[in-house]
Amino acid sequence: MSAPTRGPLAALALGLALLLGGCEEGTAPEPSAGFAGLGESAEGFAQARPGTPLRFPEDHGAHPDHRIEWWYLTANLEDQAGEPLGLQWTLFRQALVPPIERPAPGPWVADQLWMAHLAVSRGERHAVAERFARSHSADPSEGRAGQAGAVAQPFRAWLDDWTLATRVEDPDADTFERLTLTAFDGEGQERVGYRLELTAEGPLVLHGDAGFSQKSADGQGSMYVSQPFWRVEGEVVLAGETHAVSGQGWLDREWSSQLLGPEQAGWDWFSLHLEDGHRLMAFQLRGGGEAGGDYRSGTWISPEGEPRALAPGELALTPLATSSVAGREVPTRWRLEVPAAGLDLIVEAPHAERWMATTVPYWEGEVVARDPRSGERLGVGYLEMTGY
Repeated sequence: MSAPTRGPLAALALGLALLLGGCEEGTAPEPSAGFAGLGESAEGFAQARPGTPLRFPEDHGAHPDHRIEWWYLTANLEDQAGEPLGLQWTLFRQALVPPIERPAPGPWVADQLWMAHLAVSRGERHAVAERFARSHSADPSEGRAGQAGAVAQPFRAWLDDWTLATRVEDPDADTFERLTLTAFDGEGQERVGYRLELTAEGPLVLHGDAGFSQKSADGQGSMYVSQPFWRVEGEVVLAGETHAVSGQGWLDREWSSQLLGPEQAGWDWFSLHLEDGHRLMAFQLRGGGEAGGDYRSGTWISPEGEPRALAPGELALTPLATSSVAGREVPTRWRLEVPAAGLDLIVEAPHAERWMATTVPYWEGEVVARDPRSGERLGVGYLEMTGY
């Protein structure tokens, strides 16, 4: 979710701001509320609200008037021998100050901070890399040649040479339909990364209320759009070895200014590709629900891409077992139930060692969905967990 949004939900804002907040005197944030500062007051920033119309391709690009934003891809792949691989690439943006407080552009002045994560997993191996950058929202160079940025037409999102960019040349076509992702880090036996081609085989999906995804009973939320129908092909490098891969991917787009309530300490976010062609996004935010409980939501997506928003009472997420990871007990086996869709799944991580030891640490890795009675495999996907 990312962030719930890899979701969708993802490691985020406060760590980035604290690490790079010295770009300009006085821009570092105050101590935050909620996980990674996402429950902090957002006065002066644009707000994600129900009824906000979404426009494409414009909304594929950056929203600098909102405080936080990400472009977040996960993929479940196989190599030529049928060995499973998982990968993640995420680009995060955070505005340091509200639009009205932006400093004048200058060679050492920034009002936008950027962070990117790369991860590749295969069996027990899990390699992670992280990069940072800064920009000014009024700097004309940001659109093409800045260190980091995201532009809608033709689509390109990047940090240094880590780039997610369109392969569509027709200016009148949907430039988000075919993308190339290129990101590498390290040398020799430490080399990790990928060059992948993504082809959309279904439509964009708007979550929640026509794209507004509520995250607490108090009404906080984000604008949340996914492309859960990527066909992915290309090459992955792990431990210096190159693997030809293919499979399916899920890309989340979210932007907000106050994603969580101040009492919400983290989230558990699932994206699933089911064997019958359905997709499911489901999350729970720990805290912020009615009477102090957890807040849950999700989207049941037909094979044709028709979404059905799931209200908090329409799904159940129950942890069944934990694993000791990075000195923490993390739930890596779950029961996921959506009675209205006739769905009852055991969702389990085949490999628990998927800790993202990044500036804001979190767990993220591949999962397999099975029938709780027969054990039959019913799908694959990704799970992200924060705040543990």
